[in-house]
Amino acid sequence: MNYSQTAKGDILIVDDTLDNLRLLSAMLTQQGYEVRGVPNGSTALMGVVAQPPDLILLDINMPVMNGIEVCQRLKANPNTREIPVIFISALNEVFDKVKAFSVGGVDYITKPFQIEEVLVRVKNHLKVCRLQAQLQAQNSRLQQAEAELRKALEQERILNRRIEQMATLEERNRIARDIHDSLGHSLVALNIQMETALTLWQDNPEQAYTFLVEAKQLGSQALSAVRSSVTEIRSDPLQGQILNEAIATLIQEFYRTGGILPEYRIDLSQPLSNAVNTTVYRIVQEGLTNVFKYADATVVKIHIQATQSELLLILEDNGKGFCANENSIGYGLQGMRERTTALGGKLEVKSKPGAGCRITASFPLI
Repeated sequence: MNYSQTAKGDILIVDDTLDNLRLLSAMLTQQGYEVRGVPNGSTALMGVVAQPPDLILLDINMPVMNGIEVCQRLKANPNTREIPVIFISALNEVFDKVKAFSVGGVDYITKPFQIEEVLVRVKNHLKVCRLQAQLQAQNSRLQQAEAELRKALEQERILNRRIEQMATLEERNRIARDIHDSLGHSLVALNIQMETALTLWQDNPEQAYTFLVEAKQLGSQALSAVRSSVTEIRSDPLQGQILNEAIATLIQEFYRTGGILPEYRIDLSQPLSNAVNTTVYRIVQEGLTNVFKYADATVVKIHIQATQSELLLILEDNGKGFCANENSIGYGLQGMRERTTALGGKLEVKSKPGAGCRITASFPLI
């Protein structure tokens, strides 16, 4: 219903008694209401369709079409069923109140009219209607907001899937590079051992045999590296664990292998997406591998902290360090940068010879 901006409400009066029409119209107009009056039900129905009022005062006993039938027709029309109807009945008339309410009436007024009673009932029902209209408008806004939120969440899910796919692709590219680098190195060394063995075969078979044994070991190492990389591609890197547990497992493995127990602190105030979990895990994994292979460190520290807007990862050691500017691709740093960039994050590496290494990665969470 559209309430008038220049009046307190638009009221339609339906009564076949002209004196009642004039009395009610004058009474309500004086109070600031916009009033229309019609003498029969058929005219009332046409007027309601042409200009829906905010409230209808409807006489019960009218010729041709009585008030009950008019109300039934109003309530059967989706465009008019929400308009409140107050029935009018004389004290000496038989008034079936149950029937009036059952067909959709909200109240009734008896003749002769008591001005204060009419004004109070009209005012109260218009107020109720306005509150209902406001509630419907709020519900409509909430439904729209909910639909927009669902749409945004679906878009976020789609984006997260794409990010996860990109992270998976980047991870496989990294593993492919690792296979290429490690396997290429092993095959070159293997080829050198085989050529040396062939050269010494005639003159010094014992030494040639030694080179063949070393070639066999290199072949076994290359095969093991390939199998490990293929397994890494196929498996879930976190193996179903939450990030805290997966990092703790990495740390224990590092301790068993390298003899150093890293200091670590993980503060996660909210759940992270699979893409972020996987990337953080891989950076820590790659970083610990580098520390074990190259750093010669005695202290390793890991700090992971999530706020409402950002995830921060810090991995540092007190090892021998390196020239970070000269090794922007080596030590797996390129793979770390690619993973971080794929999630819209930033990676910073600070290191110099003799001063250890500090890797800082930050990821937006909004």
